[in-house]
Amino acid sequence: MNSNSAGERLYNGIVKENPTLVLMLGMCPTLAVTTSAMNGLGMGLTTTVVLALSNAIISLLRNIIPDKVRIPAFIVIIASFVTVVEMVLQAYLPFLYSALGIYIPLIVVNCIILGRAESYASKNAVLPSLFDGIGMGLGFSAALTVIGAVREILGAGEVFGFHFMPASYVPFSIFVMAPGAFFVLACLTAIQNKVKIIGEKKGKDMSKIQSGCNSDCMNCSDSGCSKRFYGTGEPEVTEKESHTEEEVK
Repeated sequence: MNSNSAGERLYNGIVKENPTLVLMLGMCPTLAVTTSAMNGLGMGLTTTVVLALSNAIISLLRNIIPDKVRIPAFIVIIASFVTVVEMVLQAYLPFLYSALGIYIPLIVVNCIILGRAESYASKNAVLPSLFDGIGMGLGFSAALTVIGAVREILGAGEVFGFHFMPASYVPFSIFVMAPGAFFVLACLTAIQNKVKIIGEKKGKDMSKIQSGCNSDCMNCSDSGCSKRFYGTGEPEVTEKESHTEEEVK
């Protein structure tokens, strides 16, 4: 599959480079607003909208924005969309606006959005950049919703407002408090790593679920990797190899 195709960009954001469970980005809203599944879903979808639109506009203007001011320009574009989204939430979803609070304007400095703008959108066409933002946003939304659902079930005995635990169930209130977010995130990440280890032991290709760079730029399918553009992924030439090349010449 083409690394810039819509399907690949969506799969990359949801599974391969899930911003929360794989890359461990955007931890502030992940830990703070996931006291319920609804809050997690709301923050995730809000971030998705900003990600997709900012990626598309930054990609569209990538040949116009001077390189020296690209970061301030990216922040202005992102802040504009965050302001629009914040006003829409305040007007039409006031309960969600109140629940998310200060974390809505803080989307401006979310490292997921700025990171995708710098590493992918500023170097690729509009359509792949749009789907890259949607994929990353959906991956973020899925992770936050799952974390919020687990915390809500264990800490309140309900999910999305529906109470389904038996009357004898005593909620673990710690899961709707700050420490609960760390516990749930750690458990989900551990499960993901366990699945990867088991798959590798069975001889399966688990490279689709990975964290970090394998430095194999020749066979890497991620055309949005910053190492391809800044040269950090190039193999180093040692002094011995340099002398050998000169002798051959």
